[in-house]
Amino acid sequence: MARIRPQALLIQSKKKKGPTRISVTTILFCNLIVLLILLSLIATYRNWSRRSREQTGIWLSTFEHVDEVVDSNKYDLPGYAVLNTSKGYITMELFKDGSPETVDKFLDLCQKGYFKGMPFHHVIKNYVILGGHSQGLGGIEDWTSKGKLHSRLTTSLKHEAFMLGTAKVKEDSKAFQLFITTAPIPDLNDKLFVFGRVIKGEDVVQEIEDVDTDEHYMPKSPVGIIDVMLQREI
Repeated sequence: MARIRPQALLIQSKKKKGPTRISVTTILFCNLIVLLILLSLIATYRNWSRRSREQTGIWLSTFEHVDEVVDSNKYDLPGYAVLNTSKGYITMELFKDGSPETVDKFLDLCQKGYFKGMPFHHVIKNYVILGGHSQGLGGIEDWTSKGKLHSRLTTSLKHEAFMLGTAKVKEDSKAFQLFITTAPIPDLNDKLFVFGRVIKGEDVVQEIEDVDTDEHYMPKSPVGIIDVMLQREI
């Protein structure tokens, strides 16, 4: 058997594949890549978070602007109405905050000319003046039909003298009656909306109250509203 020389064994051992060693440079390079990926993810998250906050701020700003517009529109509405009647002018302050829906309807009807030529068809002394295109008594019919006038009833200061109101009617009703109280009236909260008060022209109201009426409280001579003027300030 041939004998293998030591030199040949050395050459063969060099040819055998040993385990692969990872260099320090490779390790550092891999760590650098991982670090770059992490930094990229952090930067992406920060950018997304910042844009999200900015978008939320825009939405909030938009909502606040809408609220401001709604509020400003409400306060831009006329706050006063001047009734030009056959006896003179009556200036009314409108309760925009206390009765917004009724005031809105009143303003809309004013702009459509609904109150032009509207008569005061019932005048009850020391009680109320009622105007409307309908001849019905509305919210005061129960009292007048029974002959129970103001002097015989328990009154409520919730409806003081020189207040402006309208009868509560069905939502689909197109009728809109005007009440101007001439004294504290019976508690008709279930039948009337109060949406304003007289601030000037009380003497005109009293002059209308003093007109001659028949036994049904209807004026013997025509008296009514000629026109209505809306104003933001007095």
